[in-house]
Amino acid sequence: MDALITVLPGDGIGPEVTLAGQKALAAIAKGFGHKFKFSEHLIGGAAIDASGDPLPLSTISSCKESDAVLLGAVGGPKWSDPNASVRPEQGLLKLRSILGVFANLRPVKVIDELVAASPIKADILRGTDMIVVRELTGGIYFGDKTRDATSASDLCTYHTHEIERIVRVAANLAEKRRGKICSVDKANVLETSRLWRETTDRVLADEFPNVEVETLLVDAAAMHLLSRPSDFDVIVTENMFGDILTDEASMLAGSLGLLPSASLGESARGLYEPIHGSAPDIAGKGIANPVAMIASTALLLRHSLLLEDEALAVEAAIAAVISAGGRTADTASAGEKVLSTSEFTDAVIERLS
Repeated sequence: MDALITVLPGDGIGPEVTLAGQKALAAIAKGFGHKFKFSEHLIGGAAIDASGDPLPLSTISSCKESDAVLLGAVGGPKWSDPNASVRPEQGLLKLRSILGVFANLRPVKVIDELVAASPIKADILRGTDMIVVRELTGGIYFGDKTRDATSASDLCTYHTHEIERIVRVAANLAEKRRGKICSVDKANVLETSRLWRETTDRVLADEFPNVEVETLLVDAAAMHLLSRPSDFDVIVTENMFGDILTDEASMLAGSLGLLPSASLGESARGLYEPIHGSAPDIAGKGIANPVAMIASTALLLRHSLLLEDEALAVEAAIAAVISAGGRTADTASAGEKVLSTSEFTDAVIERLS
């Protein structure tokens, strides 16, 4: 297979982990006889510094022409003024909108060897294996915003078709897994959540009668994620709730540095990125965990290039390194040897070669 992959290293540790992802994809291409071409472009703070625009036209053009997009991270203290008219995060939000990637898939699986890395008790964690499906292009992040000297507002809007399509994505995943779906809202307070619940209940009842359904308010979901995480299979929720809950869920796995994500739309082209941020405090130190990015390349292979065997090979290589004792600074227990970003990546590549 020939494929064009746009690479957006971004800011902070973004370039370090993105390099790890590219190495994994190059190893897969070599081992399985594919040709992957990488086209690197700017986004976020790096793009602001270079051109004043967090998402330059050249970046947009490359992303539209590619088969998939691999993104590191955006943002950092240098560009953190919330009153600034141009901010790194604007580039990411605009890119999601342009690509039409409305479904954000965030797998959360607890690895037995890394149970000690989580602050949650091991007997609660074991068996946790879920996917959070977050609606990505609607809600409060994209609504009209106002601000004056003494007040501000952010409009949260959802339309029926936006809810229907994200629920269908989640339910289709549930049918291929354990057949369970949990819809998270705040229907006791928010009108958008009441529409969310009504639409979700209708779609699931009419189109997915064999899927077991649970509905939770978002505050209850936050509690149950920590008290009974292994009960969840597929969770579907709106944009802001999904953003918050998946960061919470990262603590189940032990570190933000372990969790990948895929942002998908109607076409095969997707946007793939670790769920962590740019972590400027550790940028350039060679200690960033590359697992989330390498695992994101497995999602890229699976969902955009339809290369399931290759995706499984990447996931197996990550698991083998961890099983053999490979640890990065964020997952190591006292006395365990810590691998640098490049050392862990090389260990994965060795198992792909």
